[in-house]
Amino acid sequence: MQILIVDDELVSRKKMDMLVQGLGYETIIAEDGVEAWNTWKKERTRMVITDWIMPNMDGLELCRKIRQAEGSLYTYLIMVTVKDQTEDMVRGMEAGADDFIAKPFVKEELAVRIRAGERILGFETRDLVIFAMAKLVESRDMEMADHLERIRHYSRALVEAMAESDNPPDEVDKQFIDNVFLTSPLHDIGKIGIPDHILLKTGRYDDTEFAVMKNHSVIGYEALNEDLKKYPKADYLRMSAQIARSHHEKYDGTGYPDGLKGSDIPLAARIVALADVYDALVSKRMYKNAYDHDIAKAIIVMESGTHFDPKVVNAFLCCENKFLEISERFKYE
Repeated sequence: MQILIVDDELVSRKKMDMLVQGLGYETIIAEDGVEAWNTWKKERTRMVITDWIMPNMDGLELCRKIRQAEGSLYTYLIMVTVKDQTEDMVRGMEAGADDFIAKPFVKEELAVRIRAGERILGFETRDLVIFAMAKLVESRDMEMADHLERIRHYSRALVEAMAESDNPPDEVDKQFIDNVFLTSPLHDIGKIGIPDHILLKTGRYDDTEFAVMKNHSVIGYEALNEDLKKYPKADYLRMSAQIARSHHEKYDGTGYPDGLKGSDIPLAARIVALADVYDALVSKRMYKNAYDHDIAKAIIVMESGTHFDPKVVNAFLCCENKFLEISERFKYE
């Protein structure tokens, strides 16, 4: 990661540059706010460490200008200052600063501040990359427009309803809810590996074609599991791999690819399974008209305990009005 360092004092600037490079980061140097502003517009560095008091353009004005111009890609702003009064910190944060380092600064504190910024930027990057990956599948089939948005909102509505039930599953907490919303759009990422003549076919699959199509769950799992091996602590990658592999499993053990049954199917996959089937039922396709909500509901209730986890079905019944709202909000025209 590149970090833009801004300071009009030569000694302070060189010390900061040396410390930041010593922590393993690339640096770009600016000697005042004006130079920093022009450099940032050109380079769009994701992190800026700037002095507060500078001629021509001080750190406050630099923060304001970056915040006004950054768009959707967030820039993490750290202010270096001798100011330590509460009102000064408030002014800095109102201008857009995320964090502060007091002069004289030390390497250990600097490292902590930068790592905190990296974590925040990492969350944003993770979300953007995950949804971009999922969109690769949607881009091959325009009938799937808004499908991913509906799936993630349906899935969150289900898990939130489960969290509010009298006996919620042990694993359902705020992080689980957030991860379901984040990773559910990756349920069909394996379709990237399915040939167009099968993926885009409008008629019924023959046995050979269906066998190829079913393999998308394994393809998706293997791709995501490779990333999980590199980042074993990334619980969202673990969940995304589970969803990709198991969202076509059925509660009675008759699904694919592994024939898992009941609670052996990961909970997130059981949740996405219902969301995915509901969306398929109420959405128009080239080969079918959209079913009304009540018909889709009746089918889901009928398949409680066979296709679907009864607890997930109960959650659906508790939040079906949310499903109707989501379906309308992200309706494919």
